[in-house]
Amino acid sequence: MNSERITDIWGDRTPHTAGSTWPVRVDQFLADGMTEGDVQKWVRSACLLCSNGCGLEIAVTDGRIVGVRGRAEDRVNHGRLGPKGLYGWQGEQHERLTAPLIRAGGRLVETDWDTAMSRVVERSRELLDTRGPLSHGFFTSGQLFTEEYYTLAMIGKGGIGTPHMDGNTRWCTATAAAAFGETFGCDGQPGSYTDIDHCDTIFLYGHNVAETQTVLWARMLDRLDAADPPRLVCVDPRRTKVAARATLHLPIRNGTNLALMNALVHELIARGFVDTDYVQAHTIDFDRLEELTRDATPRWAAEICGVPAADISAAAEIFGAGDRVVSTCSMGFYQSHQATAAACQVNNLHLLRGMLGRPGAGVLQMNGQPSAQNNREVGCGPALPGFRNWENPEHVRELADLWNVDPIVIPHWAPPTDGMTMFRYAEQGSIGFLWISGTNPMVSMPDTARIRRILEGEQCFVVVSDGYTTETTELADVVLPAALWGEKTGTATNVDRTVHLFDQAVEPPGLARSDLAIWLDYAHRLGLTDQDGAPLPAWRSPEEAFEEWKRCTVGRPVDYTGLTYELLRERGGIQWPCGEQAPDGTERLYTDAVFPTTFDACETFGHDLATGAGVTETEFRAAGANGRAILRTAAYESAYEVPDEDYPLRLTTGRTVYHWHTRTKTKRAPQLQQAAPAMWVELSEPDAARLDIAEGDIVRVTSRRGSIEAPARISHVRKGVVFAPWHYGGDTAANTLTVSAWDPVSKQPEFKVAAVSVERVRAGDGPAPAPVTTASAPVHDTPVRR
Repeated sequence: MNSERITDIWGDRTPHTAGSTWPVRVDQFLADGMTEGDVQKWVRSACLLCSNGCGLEIAVTDGRIVGVRGRAEDRVNHGRLGPKGLYGWQGEQHERLTAPLIRAGGRLVETDWDTAMSRVVERSRELLDTRGPLSHGFFTSGQLFTEEYYTLAMIGKGGIGTPHMDGNTRWCTATAAAAFGETFGCDGQPGSYTDIDHCDTIFLYGHNVAETQTVLWARMLDRLDAADPPRLVCVDPRRTKVAARATLHLPIRNGTNLALMNALVHELIARGFVDTDYVQAHTIDFDRLEELTRDATPRWAAEICGVPAADISAAAEIFGAGDRVVSTCSMGFYQSHQATAAACQVNNLHLLRGMLGRPGAGVLQMNGQPSAQNNREVGCGPALPGFRNWENPEHVRELADLWNVDPIVIPHWAPPTDGMTMFRYAEQGSIGFLWISGTNPMVSMPDTARIRRILEGEQCFVVVSDGYTTETTELADVVLPAALWGEKTGTATNVDRTVHLFDQAVEPPGLARSDLAIWLDYAHRLGLTDQDGAPLPAWRSPEEAFEEWKRCTVGRPVDYTGLTYELLRERGGIQWPCGEQAPDGTERLYTDAVFPTTFDACETFGHDLATGAGVTETEFRAAGANGRAILRTAAYESAYEVPDEDYPLRLTTGRTVYHWHTRTKTKRAPQLQQAAPAMWVELSEPDAARLDIAEGDIVRVTSRRGSIEAPARISHVRKGVVFAPWHYGGDTAANTLTVSAWDPVSKQPEFKVAAVSVERVRAGDGPAPAPVTTASAPVHDTPVRR
């Protein structure tokens, strides 16, 4: 079995100095026994197994996928692919849903499309007629295509008129969107992956990029191994592979991010590392920022964060001395109680130094999923399409005119409903019809025992579209077989705004259909029309949907008008905005230091970052940002749940490089599954010794919500912290332990902090099944047992 990239995760190095082009390295994997000569055709596409969005080609023979190879010319990866990209496609080859299922006599049975959709539409129509649009909720993924999201957005917000639309992007990328809106007035990544090629300093905040975006880490490694390596600062409670390469590692206590960030801002101001001219010309609220961080000294933060004050000062010195600084921010910051405030402070550090809009100076607030950006752009989640402001009547009118619907139909009387609130409404029965597409909340949501009660209860009719049987489909009333990557056509946009076209390579199995086809069928059967009686939506193909989406972006920051399927096939990935003013795409935003904070342009008026209370239109206008960035922050507060006598340790959850989300695909790819076959939990060596736990012992981890049992890995996690990967379901689901709490602005759940206890249950049969090649590596080269 060809699996060398399981042990050599990031592949061969191709070092290059700052300002030079990242060298090409083409990665390829074909099924056992296949050679390039056996491949009948190569179909252009991109990877959908992390948010990096690497360009690739799909190998097809006899109507089936037989391998992949990276695209040398693609701007994102220059030919490279990570382990999931190389091997993950094999998970689509078997154990697929191939026919619709309906619940009969308490169990799911196969049926035909007409029967399944009739049941869906019958229940949908009954609720719409008796209880109205607020009875409906749609919960999607971060792995669908732009065309599919936009189709559902129009159905839900223009046809039905429900504000209850969100996705599991709420768990991974909601804070990225919120932080950009609060600081810059609108969503959209300022930076570009190419900034890594130019920078002299990299800050990674709660971002284990070595495992979550392997090709981006390979890009960083190629700079770190060059003759002029950038300085690297890493904030993470575990000693990850990133931390091992860092100039400075800050292993702070999980849940104390904002204390650290306030101290870094304090130091930049106190030590004169501020571009005063830039701040005065292009930002507002500096005095408020200075006031809120005045007492946030390194010594103060050190006590809270559990790291030396000298290291916090050193981090500020490194940031302040850098000429070209790139910052990335990810789940370690986002899945926390003050997520938006901490992420905004990352933005603020760059604004204080004028470190935006030029090569090597930028911010990447990372996404967790490959098309999470599209969910945000098209309004299938927490916004109106095209980054429109639901509080701006002109924006609502624009959308109504575009869709030819009455503006009153489009929900704009209150904020769009976030995912956590949607499930609460489903729990209460207020949402009586919940359609879940391409996601598995029975493993991915906090407090999974509660989610089970919601989904199996009779108060809500549950429809699930998926490519596989999952813990969630088992609880549904109707299950619809969905086509997956390689089996349909569409576009997706990665973290740095790069749009790729994914051409269909093979036919979906059995009766499976694309989500686009499923939702168009639903809208047709439901009889949705515009004001002239025309079908809503009117399109029938992905390309038609894309062309309509382009119309929705006219005049908005997220401009797709210059993109076409033909151009994307010809060139590969292209960054938006791409239109008349930027026909080749746009590498970096805000090069002119003008931000979308005018009333006409902004996507949001902002919030109080401590309480989540919205800024009113009057308050927004009075603040007078008018094209300047806003230096928002809040005072530090402790996490919702902190250790005590009964639960003395801090739980944090995260990923491993070999799996994707709840393993629906990667557990079916043999190389990936064998590399991380089962659940484990990580303890520090001092905590393990105190609890008399050895490597591989079965331990019970208990929170106020439940407990799990799994083998222990004695790793490099900081003392007092327990790490658990959240990919595994059933009795070992890490989210059995996590708390139903969230950031007040982004509403992103608090996955990174929960109070737990740990006890030894029995001796294990050997070392824990955790990988030894990643952040889960044991403290000792050979795992020590009694």
